[in-house]
Amino acid sequence: MAQHGRLREYRFVDAAEDIRGSKLYGFHDEKLGKIDDVIFDQATGVIRYVVVDTGGWLTTKKFVVPADRLRASAEHKDDFAVDLSKVQVESFPPYEESDVESEERWSDYEGRYRSKWEADPVMHRADTDRIVTPTTQEMAGNSPAARAAGAAEGIEDTGAFTEGGFAASTSSVVIPSNAVGIGARWDTFQDRLRERRKEVIGTGSTEKREEGVETYRKAG
Repeated sequence: MAQHGRLREYRFVDAAEDIRGSKLYGFHDEKLGKIDDVIFDQATGVIRYVVVDTGGWLTTKKFVVPADRLRASAEHKDDFAVDLSKVQVESFPPYEESDVESEERWSDYEGRYRSKWEADPVMHRADTDRIVTPTTQEMAGNSPAARAAGAAEGIEDTGAFTEGGFAASTSSVVIPSNAVGIGARWDTFQDRLRERRKEVIGTGSTEKREEGVETYRKAG
């Protein structure tokens, strides 16, 4: 049985509490796409990834970002940012929605996703000999929390996506149980998802619900 789920067509009563549709920006305020869905732990309702629809610039259309890599955008109200470039996104293995429905396939995908990041500042682009060498500020492991802690202690962060379970030297993927520092809007959204987790799971494989519907079929 799958341990992860997606919101799919589920709609919250208060649309303002839903982060789907929010834009995601990368390095240099480059728009990467819009948040289309989330992948969450069905047992707890904790969000593991956001699914981003690129609008067409990426061949596979969509990609995922670990929730703990997000932060509220300082330049765009109600939107989000992540330390990624389009070149880095292009190196990720293609995301397939159906993989989430199988723990075996999803575990395999996470392993391949993790393998695209290395424990040093150099990242090789998928299936080529081209390498991308981001600056210290642009390193994907340079999370908002890490930057703040490092700045306070005068420490320069030289990791590359080593937090959040994506260090190349590890043998398994471990996603943190909570994404912190993203902002009040994110917190409200995740709280609503936790509260309605069973409703979301129960409607996940059924036909599309109309936005604004106040009652949903209960799971179990």
